[in-house]
Amino acid sequence: MNIILLGAPGAGKGTQAEVICKALNIPTISTGNMLRAAVKAGTEYGLKAKAAMDAGDLVSDDIVIGILKDRIAEPDAQNGFILDGFPRTVPQAEALDAMGVKIDKVIEIYVPDETIQQRLSGRRVCLDCGATYHTAFKPSKVEGVCDVCGKPIVIRKDDEPATVISRLQTYHKSTAPLKDYYGKQGKLVTVEGQDKVEDTSKLVLEAVKA
Repeated sequence: MNIILLGAPGAGKGTQAEVICKALNIPTISTGNMLRAAVKAGTEYGLKAKAAMDAGDLVSDDIVIGILKDRIAEPDAQNGFILDGFPRTVPQAEALDAMGVKIDKVIEIYVPDETIQQRLSGRRVCLDCGATYHTAFKPSKVEGVCDVCGKPIVIRKDDEPATVISRLQTYHKSTAPLKDYYGKQGKLVTVEGQDKVEDTSKLVLEAVKA
């Protein structure tokens, strides 16, 4: 089964992708992770992506599609996959269709903007090992220090309040129209994000199997 996860930044797409991944034994293809890897490696695409991500803008279609084409062709994605972070715009969705990629279901995780802002402003990440924390929901044992490797943990630039607001505005403008696009194809299912992650997971799995 080929699945797309929709939802604003911080809606919990990555967490729910892991749940579906285990349930269906298919890989999660996170364009965010792929882009960050390219940025860290300092590739041509990575440098272009970094400028856009730092400004809270969307990365251009040609960069994302170039990375994605290679990933979908890998052996572990032949029985299905979950797309997290792509497509973000209707032209990207059309490009996906043009690539001949069949999408079976599109699941939107809906979380209000106010909740998103609270979630992201508290998020922290270790720049060394990549471990993630949250000041309210998953604090590190020692404030500002990674439990795993002992290195400093920081707020990512795209989690800073001003950038979060910009990212949400970008999402509503560019990504929300995807709901109409896939709704007309009869593939869209909306799941309301719950306070407890496991409650959201239950609803997501029901949507996948429906």
